[in-house]
Amino acid sequence: MGQIRLPGNPPIEVTLRRSARARRLSLRLSRLDGRVTLTLPNGVSEREGRDFVLSKESWLRGHLDGHEAACVVNFGSVLPVAGVELTLAPGTGRSVRTRDGVLHVPGAEDQVARRTQAFLKTLARDRLAIASDRYAAALGKPYNRLTLRDTRSRWGSCTADGGLMYSWRLIMAPPEVLDYVAAHEVAHLQEMNHSPAFWAVVERLYGDWRAPRRWLREAGPALHRYRFD
Repeated sequence: MGQIRLPGNPPIEVTLRRSARARRLSLRLSRLDGRVTLTLPNGVSEREGRDFVLSKESWLRGHLDGHEAACVVNFGSVLPVAGVELTLAPGTGRSVRTRDGVLHVPGAEDQVARRTQAFLKTLARDRLAIASDRYAAALGKPYNRLTLRDTRSRWGSCTADGGLMYSWRLIMAPPEVLDYVAAHEVAHLQEMNHSPAFWAVVERLYGDWRAPRRWLREAGPALHRYRFD
């Protein structure tokens, strides 16, 4: 893959992707993280691709203006944890701690993102395990395993053999949203579909699920703008 850089304020980085299946040039702006990708069919030169991007620059900037900028996590960043915004600041000792609206992260500045991500993943596993255990007990159907990933297409999943998977970024959402996703996936232990019977199970386990589901649809994509690389 190559890259095109459009000068301006701000400059726009466009990743080039070559595809044998593509029949025409296509430009994609991710609503999750604002990344721009240009797909080039075989036989189309990078120069033609650049001309195409230039012809779409006004469209790109218009959409990027309405997109929340990516946040590279570091000291001074404001990060939601369980729905509460915390400011990252240097900490002491070995553990990441929260106090009075501040997330204290020990260690060197170049380790802040990694340490913060590890803290969030551990917290996510604890909270999701508690919620999953509670709902599985209420349903009377145990699950076999719980794994965390950084998925962009879904917040959770349930396999036919009882494996639950969740996005660890759920720990940044309000607690009721995390609980809803846990109830949703546990409900699949009984109903491996999205039929009315499935939603009845979700409602029995969680209650009215519509508000947290709406939050995920409207506010959830913004959780992917936080970068820990």
